[in-house]
Amino acid sequence: MYPGRITDEFPAPSYRGAQEQALADIRAAFEAGNDVVLVRAPTGSGKSLLARAIAGCARTAGAAEAGEVIDAYYTTPQVSQLDDVAGDDLLTDLKVIRGKNNYDCILPGETDTPVDQAPCARERMFDCQVEHRCPYFSDRTIAANNPIAAMTLAYFMQTAGSDVFGQRDVLVIDEAHGLGNWAEMYATIDLGPDTVPIWDACEPPAIEGLDDAARYADQLDTMADRRLTEVRSQAELDPEEAAERDTLVQLQSDLSWFVEDYRDTDSATTWVVDQPDGAGSRVTIKPMAPEKYLTHTVWDRAEKFALLSATILNKDAFCANVGLAPDRVALVEVPHTFPVEHRPLYDVTQGKMTYEDRDATIPKVAETLVRIMAAHPDEKGLVHCHSYAIQDRLRSHLDEFGVDSRVRAHDTDDRDAQLSTWKRLDDPDVFLSVKMEEALDLEGDLCRWQLLCKAPYPNTRDSRVAARLEDDQWGWYYRTALRTVIQACGRVVRAPDDHGATYLADSSLLDLFERARVDMPDWFAEQVDRMHSPDLPEFDPSAATAGVSGRRRSSSQSRSSRSGSGSGSSDSDTSDGGASADGASDGRSRSRSRRSSEKSPMADVWDTE
Repeated sequence: MYPGRITDEFPAPSYRGAQEQALADIRAAFEAGNDVVLVRAPTGSGKSLLARAIAGCARTAGAAEAGEVIDAYYTTPQVSQLDDVAGDDLLTDLKVIRGKNNYDCILPGETDTPVDQAPCARERMFDCQVEHRCPYFSDRTIAANNPIAAMTLAYFMQTAGSDVFGQRDVLVIDEAHGLGNWAEMYATIDLGPDTVPIWDACEPPAIEGLDDAARYADQLDTMADRRLTEVRSQAELDPEEAAERDTLVQLQSDLSWFVEDYRDTDSATTWVVDQPDGAGSRVTIKPMAPEKYLTHTVWDRAEKFALLSATILNKDAFCANVGLAPDRVALVEVPHTFPVEHRPLYDVTQGKMTYEDRDATIPKVAETLVRIMAAHPDEKGLVHCHSYAIQDRLRSHLDEFGVDSRVRAHDTDDRDAQLSTWKRLDDPDVFLSVKMEEALDLEGDLCRWQLLCKAPYPNTRDSRVAARLEDDQWGWYYRTALRTVIQACGRVVRAPDDHGATYLADSSLLDLFERARVDMPDWFAEQVDRMHSPDLPEFDPSAATAGVSGRRRSSSQSRSSRSGSGSGSSDSDTSDGGASADGASDGRSRSRSRRSSEKSPMADVWDTE
């Protein structure tokens, strides 16, 4: 790596904010001999441009000695972040590769078939005459031979050990704050009717512990092997059979890794297992610590690393979580250059939003939201509902108040479409969102205010969370929630001349700020210290919809967009913020697939490709 090239490799024609100083600090950190540099850069500071400059410091073929690795990787866990990179005119020299299922086959009669189910994946010894023009293999070849290959973290991890994407000199991970959690989630083995093709032939018994889980994994592996032999004996497969084959291969790999690691007495990985509904139901096997997994999939893939995020809150804790030695890691702090008065926090707390308290709190939050809408009659707003159950109940109250003509929402199936529509239209709609605290750019009039309904504490019903709290890891618990809050606050202020207000409805957020103060970045602490209660209009639904009179859609049309299926699942949580993302019926018909209460909050931004 040649850190001295970092300013020359910066892709923009000029600097903004603290970028020039950040480059100097990053250069100094690498030149001091650190293998890993953490870059804590606030939202809107241009992390992707900093990332490109760092990647440009990698050794090149012409300058490397024999045997030295060259070039760089850029990766991010967030699909939308990769999309932004692919569409940025300043980053055209980053060549993006995605998973096969993101590309369509180009053979006649197969143009609607994803490449992972195309004839080359279905027929033994298939000789594709147009492979050189296949969009997937073309992009892969270009990325593999480009000085900077860009991909999602999921795809990057899947290519560990491949000949195509081997070790490089530099690895840059953008939005790296949840690397440990994402690795744990990616390494989780989820066994159920939708993930195990042979489920009916091999339903699990009651799994009481890890020994039971290992025995069941052995049985499932044997059954999967038999089915694979049957499938592979066919000369040609249809798309469904090809998908089944690939799923079984991945299943065997996952099960083998778990069994071997669990029975390895020297392994540092701790496993937990969940089967909340008993015999015959879904089983989830989860690693507690991803260090071993990250070694193979990430740390062995380069010689120098840059990890960028706005919310790497505690260096030592982060290093411990991802298996890094702190003495080989430097932290570069990039100051926030957006005026603090442009990003105010407002205390409109109405009580706690725990499961036990929310019956009393949600109606008050709904009334407060109407008052906020009246204070912003001509401006778009975003509501972070935290769970679909809260979204449902909040929306029901807004319907009763008669302000539904200004309200939009989404479910698990149409979140991207609904978000896109809300962003595209100029109407001052309020968007009730779930799990959109990250990877969302709402600069300017796209959104001028937002409401945080609930302190986003991890779900204590998740066995990994429960195990950490049993181990007294409360610092991790508060940091995780604070990180999500800081990420959420960054959605509506994206540039120095941008402005957006954030309202806090859950009184547990105030407690969180006190408990996590030691890990709070100075620029966010400044926001917290300036927080106060705003002077909102009195409750008046007609004032909340004054800016939308005579608009394009009726409330009946609004309701029709969410009709068509039965109720969602339960809404239990056992902590000050550990709600699941489950839906719940409020007596009306809603279209929503069931969400497991054990599902990671990051699932909506994680693409396994």
